[in-house]
Amino acid sequence: MTIKKRGYFEESSIEITEFTKALAHPARLEILETLAQNQICNCNDLVRKLPLAQSTISQHLSELKSTGIVSRETDGTRSQYAIEWDELEVQFNQLVDFASKLKRLKAMRVAAAF
Repeated sequence: MTIKKRGYFEESSIEITEFTKALAHPARLEILETLAQNQICNCNDLVRKLPLAQSTISQHLSELKSTGIVSRETDGTRSQYAIEWDELEVQFNQLVDFASKLKRLKAMRVAAAF
């Protein structure tokens, strides 16, 4: 999506889109699951767990970081990754709120039909 078009959409819609895009790859879901199980991991931990190259895992971590649901702390030459639980909950709740909005709109449409 180009920057010019972003102005036409609600910010919450853009945030939901970015969040769901970050979740829209099985490797990213596996990375999140691994981080949830271990609390903190470095890229090598993830390479050992997943059948992907280090560069591919780094790209997926970058996508997750861009939404704020994963953080990176650098300790010398090593980077440690962790889930940002508060941000994950905020973004998940936005998605749930949107789904609830759609359900309400559907209910209004069905009620209007009678």
